Amino acid sequence: MSNIVMPDTRYTSEVQSLFLYLEQYIQYRLHIELKKEVMPAPQFQLTGDQSPLSRFIKDNQLSEVDTVLLLLALTPHFTPSLLNTIISSYFPNGNEFVDFGGVKGKFHRGIIPTGETALYILAGNHLEERAALIDYLNTGSGLFREQILYVDDVPKGEPKMSGKLLIDEEFSSFLTTGRIQRPKLSQKFPAKLINTDLVWDDLVLQEKTMQQIQEIEIWLKHNEVLMNDWKMGNKIKPGYRVLFYGSPGTGKTLTASLLGKYTKRDVYRIDLSMVISKYIGETEKNLSSLFDKAANKDWILFFDEADSIFGKRTNVRDAHDKYANQEVSYLLQRIEAHPGLVILASNFKTNIDSAFTRRFQTMIEFQVPGPEERLHLWQRILPEEIGLENTISLEEISRKYAITGANIVNVVQYACLKTIASGKKELQLNYLLEGLKKEYNKEGKTIKINI
Repeated sequence: MSNIVMPDTRYTSEVQSLFLYLEQYIQYRLHIELKKEVMPAPQFQLTGDQSPLSRFIKDNQLSEVDTVLLLLALTPHFTPSLLNTIISSYFPNGNEFVDFGGVKGKFHRGIIPTGETALYILAGNHLEERAALIDYLNTGSGLFREQILYVDDVPKGEPKMSGKLLIDEEFSSFLTTGRIQRPKLSQKFPAKLINTDLVWDDLVLQEKTMQQIQEIEIWLKHNEVLMNDWKMGNKIKPGYRVLFYGSPGTGKTLTASLLGKYTKRDVYRIDLSMVISKYIGETEKNLSSLFDKAANKDWILFFDEADSIFGKRTNVRDAHDKYANQEVSYLLQRIEAHPGLVILASNFKTNIDSAFTRRFQTMIEFQVPGPEERLHLWQRILPEEIGLENTISLEEISRKYAITGANIVNVVQYACLKTIASGKKELQLNYLLEGLKKEYNKEGKTIKINI
């Protein structure tokens, strides 16, 4: 028990106060609608800002309506029995109360609020007020606009507002625990968080390439000022679209990771094998789920080996070609509308459909490093704890063997392990040469190396 930290009593008191307000508001609505008695609405007042929930309400200056909506969506997470208890007090015989909405979950035993529940609590059975509230949810509420809250999809033919009133999983985690629970790789979210312990100095690129990457950093740091403070949001399309192209191992993935690290953003690499489906409409569905999840999260989306889905459209010869082209068109629409940074990585610029390339803010070539860059890579990657055999000339190796940074990492790993196994006190030249030969062989290249 010594490792368990109990929550601050002020935190608990604030949360209890918030849900007491929600309870009173629901009772106020039920009293008016069912007993037809006029009574004053409960007054909302924050008692502090120690809890994540209180801080969120305060920092975002939520209106009373949005506060009720947020608390209602969080009710199953904080107080699962609250809605059941209130309704039971008005219907002790268990009569069904259709106007209130709500559904039962597969495992959750309490009432899960729906859009109908929100309409009833905030507008009762007043048709004009309900219509105004629906319009507010569609166009006015920041919680719905930012997709923090949403009404779940319903089967065809069912009323839209009969869907569950849900809160985004990451926000739910943050508002209940104070920590963001990042999404895990799954069919519904085909992306994996990537990060790095390296720093910008470990990334060795040509000067022109580094300058272009700095342009992305500028956008990440100053886009909010441009779009909001300078009022350019109605003149410039949202988001920033970038193409990284060049041979494997030249630093495309590391660059994406470093951009996230130094601008404090999560970087998600999209697993395209989980996105692309042979079934008609499934690819679009998977992409829609991904972009919906990423909207307004300030994430960086990194599509590695993007050729497989962003490649050139073909002439329509059969139904398969038709739907493949539709997938590309759908992608184009979603990427253009996405407000964040999207990076596509490809081995060749010409592999990407021209409809995408016209919409990139920048296209950055990652060239195979030259002799000077290779020397810098060798010097940074080789371990500092062990010396080099005196016959090793890094300058000569850098000049003779045109390989990428990823190749150099593999060579150094191989040579270090062989040196450890042999009991040598210095890194041996023959092990470096063996490693170089292995890298060339892997890529189907033949090279004469005297070992």
